Amino acid sequence: MNQAAHDRLLAGGSLVLVVALAWRFLWLEAQTMEHMAMPGMGLADMLALAFVMWAVMMVGMMLPSAAPAIAFYGALVRKNRERGSILPAVWIFAGGYLCVWTAFSLGAALLQAALLQAALITPMLVSASKPFSAAVLFAAGVYQWLPVKNVCLRNCRHPIEFFTMRWRAGALGAWRMGLEHGSYCLGCCWLLMLLLFVAGAMDLLWVALIAVFVFVEKLLPGAPYTSRLAGLALLAAGAFVVLS
Repeated sequence: MNQAAHDRLLAGGSLVLVVALAWRFLWLEAQTMEHMAMPGMGLADMLALAFVMWAVMMVGMMLPSAAPAIAFYGALVRKNRERGSILPAVWIFAGGYLCVWTAFSLGAALLQAALLQAALITPMLVSASKPFSAAVLFAAGVYQWLPVKNVCLRNCRHPIEFFTMRWRAGALGAWRMGLEHGSYCLGCCWLLMLLLFVAGAMDLLWVALIAVFVFVEKLLPGAPYTSRLAGLALLAAGAFVVLS
């Protein structure tokens, strides 16, 4: 096995392992979800636990769809090394990407606490309010049609164009490129992630379905049509909730 194939295998295997461990954690967490509502647990402990849950969930859901950009950056690292120049390691770019979703996880944990306090979701993180469910579904449906969604999606789908237009040198540059790529992915998906407060943030079937949709929307052909069809489906689901 040559060095390039070895590097690709190592990078791909590392991504698969991290994603597998994240989903394993989520599965175990779903089996013991009742401890998040224990009467003796303080607010700080609940927030910390929720933050960890969301952070691991975002790793499991978002790394697969970010794999092409991470792999492309890894190919750039290998090619430059063969030419005698060294680029910052792949983990620096990936770390910047995950930093964005870690920040989102903190916001999601705080939102979860606020929604629990307002009795809009149950302790099992399922919506307890039809108006709340309808509002999230309508918002997510409308967002799928907005120009900002399309701009973010286009930058997520084309790593070659992204690196060509936004290349920055050095370790700080690799980190910033990871932050930018993560920001575009966040722009694509943040409202889709909030759908978990409707369907159940610890219902792994819904978590998996949303992760698969994100992967399909970002990587497979026909992204604009997929996004708009999903938007119509979400609007229809919101109307169904209102009328049911």
